[in-house]
Amino acid sequence: MTHPLVDQLRFTRSEFNRCLKGLSPEDAAKRLLPMNCISWNVGHLAWHEQRYFVTYGQGEILKPELNDLFAYGAPASTPDLDEMLKAWKKTTKAADAFLDTITTEKLKSFVVKNGKTTKFIWGNLLQRVIYHYWYHTGENAAIRQNLGHTDLPQFVGDIDSQAPFRAE
Repeated sequence: MTHPLVDQLRFTRSEFNRCLKGLSPEDAAKRLLPMNCISWNVGHLAWHEQRYFVTYGQGEILKPELNDLFAYGAPASTPDLDEMLKAWKKTTKAADAFLDTITTEKLKSFVVKNGKTTKFIWGNLLQRVIYHYWYHTGENAAIRQNLGHTDLPQFVGDIDSQAPFRAE
C-alpha cells in the first residue's frame, strides 16, 4: 500500500494542477514582479521532484535542462506552459516509480548521494516537496487573481474523499 505521505503528495500535485485549469499559455508566461511566472513555477516543481525522487532516489536525470533553468536561484524566464507541463508530467511519472517503494523505514533514513550519506532524511525531503507545492499553488492563485482571472478553484479541494487522513 502507498505510504500516507505519498498519498498527500499526490493530492497536493492534483491541487497544484487544478489551479492551472483554464490558464492560457500567454497568461502563464506573464511575470508580476518580483514573482516568477506560473509556467516557470511548473518547471521549478518538476526540477524539485527530479532532484529528490529521480536523481537522489533513482540515480537518473531525465531532463538536464531542469537543473539549469529551474533550480533554486536560477534566473527568471518565461517558458512555454505546454512544454513545462510535459516536463512536469514526465518527471512526476518517473518520481512515482520511486515513491511507490517508500516505506516508513525509508523515510527515516538518510539520503545517500554519490556514495556518501547526506544530512538529509527522506521524510524531510518528501515533506519539503509537499510544502513547496502548496507555496507555489498559493502564489499561482495570487498571480491569476492579479491577472483578473475569476472563478478560480477554492483551496483546499476535496481532501476528505481524495486524500483523507490515513495512519501508517
